[in-house]
Amino acid sequence: MASGRLSFVVVVAALVASAGLMPPSAVAELKTDYYASTCPNLEVIVRSSVKQSMAQSPISAPAALRLFFHDCAVRGCDASIMIVNSNGDDEWRNSDNQSLKPEGFQTILNAKAAVDSDPQCQYKVSCADIMAIAARESVYQSGGPYYEVELGRYDGRVSTRDGVVLPHANFNLDQLNAFFSGLGFSQAEMVALSGAHTLGAADCPFFQYRIGSDATMDPGFASQLKDTCSSDPNAFAFLDPSPVGFDNAFYRNLQGGKGLLGSDQVLYSDTRSRGTVNYYASNQGAFFADFVAAMTKLGRIGVKTPATGGEIRRDCRFPN
Repeated sequence: MASGRLSFVVVVAALVASAGLMPPSAVAELKTDYYASTCPNLEVIVRSSVKQSMAQSPISAPAALRLFFHDCAVRGCDASIMIVNSNGDDEWRNSDNQSLKPEGFQTILNAKAAVDSDPQCQYKVSCADIMAIAARESVYQSGGPYYEVELGRYDGRVSTRDGVVLPHANFNLDQLNAFFSGLGFSQAEMVALSGAHTLGAADCPFFQYRIGSDATMDPGFASQLKDTCSSDPNAFAFLDPSPVGFDNAFYRNLQGGKGLLGSDQVLYSDTRSRGTVNYYASNQGAFFADFVAAMTKLGRIGVKTPATGGEIRRDCRFPN
């Protein structure tokens, strides 16, 4: 993946105070046919746009999927990750977001432009909803499951650098569970969401510390990674053998000690979560079903409405 050393670090978690699980009334605002009368061609338009972005760069799909995680994990699914503030104080300039790839942002901007080019849809669809559909399309068009996306989110107006808190690639199971449980996810749901790492790659700094020092890493795999990272300081490695295909190879990799990130390999090395990894490794259909359920749950976090300051941005990068 030229130009895209996509460090697909564990991506769902943040301070509960920042994200806040949305109240039941907000959940009721979401429905799959939300735009049926105002923008009936919405999903077709976004699907076509994402397909074009993926044709232009294989990084687009994993980058757009990761962007959705990073957005929902901080202030909820409100497209605040897309905001560019003139004073430089915004989420994407936090150090934990600096590895987000431009292809992900561009995929969303392209889809927004395509939607707004339809007179029936212009300025009626939120960036947050476009991000949710683009994430689904990134999965589906990479060979993963298709699922109906709940819609009706509004865009947030706030994005601050200090509001970003995400787990790191060296987290153990207790640390991962603490973050995910704060967002309402069980350990099993966290393992299912981690399957998003079947797409993309990671830069050497995110895993190089494990080479030669982590007994859970397969020796042959460690030797291969050592050669990769020592030859080029900007090198990267794929997260699983099929980095542009959405499948359950990620879990089979963990069984063989070939998980790239420490926070991924621990899902197998820790016996408390190993059973779930084994289940998904042997049953892709079960993984797909649980991933869809977890993604739907993720998409309900921190939803904004007009009553809570939400809006529909004309330009995803700037509040109206």
